[in-house]
Amino acid sequence: MIYGIGTDLCDIRRIRATLERRGERFAETVLGPTELQVYRQRSARWADRGISYLATRFSAKEAFSKAIGLGMRMPMHWRRCEILNAPSGQPQIVLHGELESWFRERHLRAHVSVTDEAEQASSFVIVEYLPESLS
Repeated sequence: MIYGIGTDLCDIRRIRATLERRGERFAETVLGPTELQVYRQRSARWADRGISYLATRFSAKEAFSKAIGLGMRMPMHWRRCEILNAPSGQPQIVLHGELESWFRERHLRAHVSVTDEAEQASSFVIVEYLPESLS
């Protein structure tokens, strides 16, 4: 059963401008530890790839926060939610700390899709409720 749906569209130019103003502190606020490593690796090779990566993660976390109905209120926090790629390349939501506990207690599972093109990043999240016997 669907618990919630969230979507977000992010202007990559806005992310770039925020990075120019705040520096890497912005990325450190939004990204979890594993995401931050990927961001730095991509940025080192080509700055625009790093910015696009940050924008897709920002967008996915916004969409996830909408799907769970919390917005950016506790226990939802930028760094407690990571969007990581499976070996196949499929993006997956990995939760940490209080957010992970909150999510698990409600028997929820999330699915995420991210994309970027030119100056836009977009994400779509579906969160489903799984009865205790299936989770």
